[in-house]
Amino acid sequence: MQEIAMTILDIVQNAIRAKATLIRIHIIDSFQNNKIHIEISDNGCGMSQEMLEKVINPFFTTRTTRPIGLGIPMFKESVEATGGTFSIHSQEGLGTTIIGVYTKDHLDTPPMGNLVETMITLIQYDEHIRYVFKYQENDFEFDLDTLEIQDILDDVPINQPEIILWLKDYIKEGMRK
Repeated sequence: MQEIAMTILDIVQNAIRAKATLIRIHIIDSFQNNKIHIEISDNGCGMSQEMLEKVINPFFTTRTTRPIGLGIPMFKESVEATGGTFSIHSQEGLGTTIIGVYTKDHLDTPPMGNLVETMITLIQYDEHIRYVFKYQENDFEFDLDTLEIQDILDDVPINQPEIILWLKDYIKEGMRK
């Protein structure tokens, strides 16, 4: 069973390959609603309606490094296995939004995994991508916008080792994990 954090990493890699410069990740982990809502949106190249219908097929990929694409189909299957819902919307030239809502207490719901490491991995990858990360757990909320961090840093790249170490602690403390 793949962790949710690893699924997010995989989906965001698709956005990076689609030339996104802004990627939003919003997670709502709600005990009251018994749901884990995952929403990932980007401003990448987007997809045609025909391509959108194909990406949920595990035997379709636009990648040349392997003959199948498992990220989106596995996310869809994982969410639906819990009785949850999955949707994907895209428009060419505007980007893509993927939403998966897990039933929290279902036996097949994967563990959350390490969201801190996932975010740090993504931020390290390319200093020019803006991430807006929002995590909500009941009444608790943590927000991170890498543009705000970059404004404070002035001309220092956000993916410098010292900054990454600080960011890791900042996210860890902010998420109380």
